[in-house]
Amino acid sequence: MNGEIPGSPPSQASGPGLRATPAIEVAGLRKDFGEVQAVRDVSFTVPAGGTTALLGGNGAGKTTTLSILVGLLLPTAGTVRVLGEDMLRHRYRVLHRVNYSTPYVDIPHRLRVGDNLRVFAGLYGVRRAGARIAEMAEGLDFAHLLKRPYGELSAGQKTRVALAKALLNAPEVLLMDEPTASLDPDMADYVRGYLKDYQRRTGATMLLASHNMAEVERICDHVLILRGGGIVAEGTPQELVRRYGRENLEEVFIDIARDRRNGRDAEKEAQT
Repeated sequence: MNGEIPGSPPSQASGPGLRATPAIEVAGLRKDFGEVQAVRDVSFTVPAGGTTALLGGNGAGKTTTLSILVGLLLPTAGTVRVLGEDMLRHRYRVLHRVNYSTPYVDIPHRLRVGDNLRVFAGLYGVRRAGARIAEMAEGLDFAHLLKRPYGELSAGQKTRVALAKALLNAPEVLLMDEPTASLDPDMADYVRGYLKDYQRRTGATMLLASHNMAEVERICDHVLILRGGGIVAEGTPQELVRRYGRENLEEVFIDIARDRRNGRDAEKEAQT
């Protein structure tokens, strides 16, 4: 493996970096499951061309929000626009430009990895599907697994296949739930570099949910933090670390999860 990504799609933007028009716009989003309010009055924008993290503890509403953004769940209330289109009314206008990666949703276990990817390439309308699958398998280091039944893969191997599936159509907006889950430190580092290089080459927008704060500090331009289904803090990783008077984003996350206003407040309360 090296830093180059074999078969990266041609650039879709004039250069890397944030652009003025938001790729994702969410307003007043709410999702109820019976009496449980999983997401409550969430509003945010994701700038085009950047990487935004959606953080929060278990049950904070991260996966629910991502599922609504890609159209897997319908919200109870609120609006979602992706690439300028209303996802509740016209999502089929942009679904071919969007994709979603999660290691927590399995694909058919009995099919071989390559066959599974060919099915999804057909659904996404990918041209030269065989060549594209081969390029993705080489780039994510699982070419030797293409003929193996998906159900025989390890958790880390499934994570890489899930990411390849989500990149088959070279999405302009890529949503990811724990993109390096179950990967060893070396492969996780490689995948982070792979994603940043993909973004640099294509100008894609990435929104990810993660519990890996070091990963977020490395690859994200902006951070949204959820607690109890609502956004309670946002900013760049550096801004949040300064605002909470902490050393790193993990300490900020813990403060917010424990409902502390900031690190200095927590220290004062501990002394009284």
